[in-house]
Amino acid sequence: MTWASIDLNADLGEGFGRWTLTDDEQLLSVVTSANVACGFHAGDAVTMRRVCERAVERGVRIGAQVSYRDLAGFGRRAMDVPAGELAAEVAYQIGALEVFARAAGARVSYVKPHGALYNRVVHDEDQAQAVVDGVLLTGERLPLLCLPGSRLHAIAEKAGLPPVSEAFADRAYTAHGTLVPRGTEGAVLSDGEAIAERCVSLARFGTVTSIDGKPVPVRARSLCVHGDTPGAVGTARRVRAGLEAAGVRVEAFV
Repeated sequence: MTWASIDLNADLGEGFGRWTLTDDEQLLSVVTSANVACGFHAGDAVTMRRVCERAVERGVRIGAQVSYRDLAGFGRRAMDVPAGELAAEVAYQIGALEVFARAAGARVSYVKPHGALYNRVVHDEDQAQAVVDGVLLTGERLPLLCLPGSRLHAIAEKAGLPPVSEAFADRAYTAHGTLVPRGTEGAVLSDGEAIAERCVSLARFGTVTSIDGKPVPVRARSLCVHGDTPGAVGTARRVRAGLEAAGVRVEAFV
């Protein structure tokens, strides 16, 4: 399935205290959905509040980017967290962001796992169920951004949480439609024009070329540009311009 419109999301608010990483102001002028760090891999109260306020000003949807509790490793280290604990921590992160979203005049519109948690719930039934249980703890049936064909996608759908299939603009894919691990050469892409071209292919034809040159079906409703990737703002602008030039509307999925 291809789309007449597609969402463009980015990871934002990924700083802590005096340390900053993502160019939130510039990215919010391009994307339609903001995955806001909720304090476990990055982000603090002041940053969450500021990003929510700016997102509302720009008409950008606010999403909770939930993570394992791993500030030192930026949420990208593998961790073993008991399911009950993980569910509570997912709900905790969503609740923290919801306070600032409401104060800015909006609500948390969706949830997206980050880093190691995102990769884990592609295959791990128990951790995927814990993420879904954490969302349900909030009392809201929020959409979940996830990899198409993942365990999280299936479990979310079964639980009545709308799964939103996502593709990554700046990450390489395996022949099986999963992301190439970050430690592998070529896993993170940097050529803005090439990234924009593949995003048009994803939106119009539902395919992407894998790292070994094979076409892979990846049908996604949302495209992610990583906010911490060097040149992220320029890449996001090229992607949006390329999509619009190809006749694809760029708009939020919720």
